Amino acid sequence: MEQEKRRPWRRWVLLALLIVGFYLGGMFVPVQPEITVAPEKLIEEPIFENFLGFAGPFYLVNTLPTLILTVVLLLIFAYAVNRSLKKSAQTDLVPRGIGNATEAILEVIYNMTEGAAGRWVKTIFPWFATIMIYVLFANLLKLIPGFESIGVLHHTAPGHEGHAKELLAGNWYLFTAEKGEYILAPFFRGISVDLNFTFTLALLAVIAIQVVGFRAHGWGYLTKFFNFGGIFKKPVFGVIDMFMGILELISEFAKILSFAFRLFGNMFAGIVLVSVFGALLGKISIVPAAIYLFELFIGIIQAFVFGILTMVFMVMATQGHGGEEHAKH
Repeated sequence: MEQEKRRPWRRWVLLALLIVGFYLGGMFVPVQPEITVAPEKLIEEPIFENFLGFAGPFYLVNTLPTLILTVVLLLIFAYAVNRSLKKSAQTDLVPRGIGNATEAILEVIYNMTEGAAGRWVKTIFPWFATIMIYVLFANLLKLIPGFESIGVLHHTAPGHEGHAKELLAGNWYLFTAEKGEYILAPFFRGISVDLNFTFTLALLAVIAIQVVGFRAHGWGYLTKFFNFGGIFKKPVFGVIDMFMGILELISEFAKILSFAFRLFGNMFAGIVLVSVFGALLGKISIVPAAIYLFELFIGIIQAFVFGILTMVFMVMATQGHGGEEHAKH
């Protein structure tokens, strides 16, 4: 039996990268950034003084360029997949490259949805796949070097501390460890750490769940929340059913908060973790690198969790409930 050939050069590459990281960490001392929950303004002046006539001033914050970038990258990704599949269809019908990988992933998602949703798979699968893939892009995009570390300098607000700067080249500056009057507003910030994005996505997911419920049951879907029919037929259990419906209605609104804060909390904690470790362990590059691998894992898991929960709640919305299900049988 032929033994597998060893390739020790990979260890030397890893060692060389560690040495380079140690050297660069000594030259350019990492500085812990200003960690804020709200996205930073790239321009101090608002783009619109009164957006939509009632929403107040509209600022260019650093999650808007990221939102546009995710859409552009998804369009490029879809074009590349479509081109790969068309090319394979014109040759030997064997998908290769990005088309093959995407087809395999979508097939796994489809089979998972079919096992849970049954005949409603064609209705639920597009929602599940779209939400999961988009959140996955949003989560992983912020791990690209330069995100949340390259941007424009602003003066600190009165009473706040910032950092001093030193000239790097041209109009580019670096922060120093000394205290100063400047803070950084990155050009790009991960949209998963913007509560506006996670709340909007959660709202769309919950609305989609109700749409699927109405498609499955028609107007009878409302009896899940407003079940007053049994109050006079069976007074005790009828009142219980009525209050259970009210609790179901409250739980639907609670799903919005649950979706939004679960994704936001986990991804925001990742920013804080990477920033703190990067600032405290400047020359020791292996630890921040390990944190980045952990963030990669968390980003994938959170995208899957957001998508799978949406799928599960959609499946539950298609199921019969209460007396209506017994009446159908």
